[in-house]
Amino acid sequence: MGLSKIEWTEKTWNPVTGCTKISPGCQNCYAERMSKRLAGRAGYPKDDPFKVTLHPDRLDEPLRWRKPSRIFVCSMSDLFHDDVPDEYILKVFDVMHQCPDHIFQVLTKRPERMSEIINGMVDDGYWGKIPGDIWLGVTAESQEQADKRIPVLLQTPAAVRFVSVEPMLGPVDLLNIQINIDTELDALNGTHGIMKPYRYVNNNLDWVICGCESGPGARPINIGWARSLRDQCKSAGVSFFLKQMPINGKLVKMPELDGLVWSEYPEATK
Repeated sequence: MGLSKIEWTEKTWNPVTGCTKISPGCQNCYAERMSKRLAGRAGYPKDDPFKVTLHPDRLDEPLRWRKPSRIFVCSMSDLFHDDVPDEYILKVFDVMHQCPDHIFQVLTKRPERMSEIINGMVDDGYWGKIPGDIWLGVTAESQEQADKRIPVLLQTPAAVRFVSVEPMLGPVDLLNIQINIDTELDALNGTHGIMKPYRYVNNNLDWVICGCESGPGARPINIGWARSLRDQCKSAGVSFFLKQMPINGKLVKMPELDGLVWSEYPEATK
């Protein structure tokens, strides 16, 4: 893998490819479409190109990239899919740990397994300090998924946590995440002791990515949803990145919203 056209990253690294659908945001999966075009080539099985497939020959790629880069890990899969063995996930993190000059952006729709593995690494003393160059995130395409996934992310030790609201399928309120019928949390300003605390960990999100769906069958987005999310982030001082929006019926990458291009990043910590 190498240079990426994904606006919020610079490179992609795919030591795993393939996945299975887990929530409504997966309906028009771009990675599945791409895998079908690559069937029988580049490590994608001919008969089932989106089958979860390990690529140990790709594990050392970041070690050979000399220029410090933002790297999206498993853009064509989910590192925490049930079909990826724990031992292999640890090998992926070991490579990340050896490359402190890069920033690794790990995004999942399966935060429970991510939290279990990362907390296990902390408890076992694998990390003396949470690496600042490994950013952990979840996809939250709707309020339902935000309520499910973000509380788990906030219980996962990380120096930088982010959420990708893409494809944005409805309004998302990050200031009032519903944990259960009696408890809400503010994911942008901090959890106020609701979640389990860890050393080196802030109990809030650091970065929010937003974007509409693209490709065949793309579902609509309301610009008011994106504006509300931007305003929530502004009020909390959280970095906001607007990746793409439909403008006058056309998909626009890095669009202006209220006269500005919103391409903010969290401050990297080392």
